[in-house]
Amino acid sequence: MNVGTAARRSGLPAKTIRYYEDIGLISPARAANGYRDYADEDIHRLSFLRRARGLGFSIEDCRQLMALYRDKARASHDVREIALNHIDAIEEKVRELQGMRATLQKLVHACHGDNRPDCPILDDMAGKPVAGA
Repeated sequence: MNVGTAARRSGLPAKTIRYYEDIGLISPARAANGYRDYADEDIHRLSFLRRARGLGFSIEDCRQLMALYRDKARASHDVREIALNHIDAIEEKVRELQGMRATLQKLVHACHGDNRPDCPILDDMAGKPVAGA
């Protein structure tokens, strides 16, 4: 099947599919005319990648997960370790986002939101001290 059909069946944009091929995550067969010829197994791999990326795994994590998926002699603890590392990264990102939210809430609280030109939010972004924040 061509890349358009593969895109529809996998739920990924054709551009993403081509990118995954360029970086070696997938390697569809080539037809006699040189066009990509995606098989059902390629669609399965693309769907796997779509789900993994949807869970926030990096390209390198996806490469490792795909290799482990293909390896029927794999140890599940290898997969678990990748997932645990990803959970740690997500938790760190959550802490960062909570810190950003807290800072913005303080800045919004310090901002009068009136017609005056002074703005604690912009002052903070400019590195100026903000009263009340």
